[in-house]
Amino acid sequence: MAEPSTLIDLSGITKVYRMGDVEVHALAHVNLSIAPGEFVAIMGSSGSGKSTLMNVLGCLDRPTTGSYHLAGRDVARLDRDDLAQIRNRTIGFVFQSFNLLTRTSALENVELPLLYAGVGTRERHRRAAAALARVGLSQRAHHHPNQMSGGQQQRVAIARAIVGEPALILADEPTGNLDSVTSIEIMALFQELNRAGMTIVVVTHEEDIAEYTSRVVSMRDGRILHDRRRTPVAAELPAREAS
Repeated sequence: MAEPSTLIDLSGITKVYRMGDVEVHALAHVNLSIAPGEFVAIMGSSGSGKSTLMNVLGCLDRPTTGSYHLAGRDVARLDRDDLAQIRNRTIGFVFQSFNLLTRTSALENVELPLLYAGVGTRERHRRAAAALARVGLSQRAHHHPNQMSGGQQQRVAIARAIVGEPALILADEPTGNLDSVTSIEIMALFQELNRAGMTIVVVTHEEDIAEYTSRVVSMRDGRILHDRRRTPVAAELPAREAS
């Protein structure tokens, strides 16, 4: 079967929250299409709607109105079980705070999506080890998060996001807790994964981070203000194991 020309297709998406008698319009008639293999940054200040848009893209929240097709499937009105299945099999998540289980090893953290998907023990180990190798952390497989730097923890989180070979990686402020050098290393890794064909969407408020992507969607007041494609700044992945 041919790969769809559009991975993400949002049409007329609104999101309205009710706070007592007040309606808050977090998203207002958003239209957005993202093709397979794109590397997109979603930018905006606090209250711009970028986090709400990320939640909709990640099937963590339903839009109030509009349609959302992900990999050709209309997901806007799916029930909770179907949405959970899509989140596990189609989307890989990377968060600012890493969201690793502190009492389990890097390998076990990376295995979690496969465990939820019912993958057998031996295959889980093999695929998790391969994912850690891909992010340069083979030697840290049996370390716990508190034995690793912030950059290493974020690499474990990225390995966890890619281990199930999802169609889409969603990264919410992935460099927010990292210093500038480590942030560049993480963006270099994202560029490497993107060159290998992964579709990546990064939410960030940092312009210097968005420069490493090839498309920037800027938001304000729940609307898309600008949508620009450009040549990304190249981030070189250090030969050493990242900090």
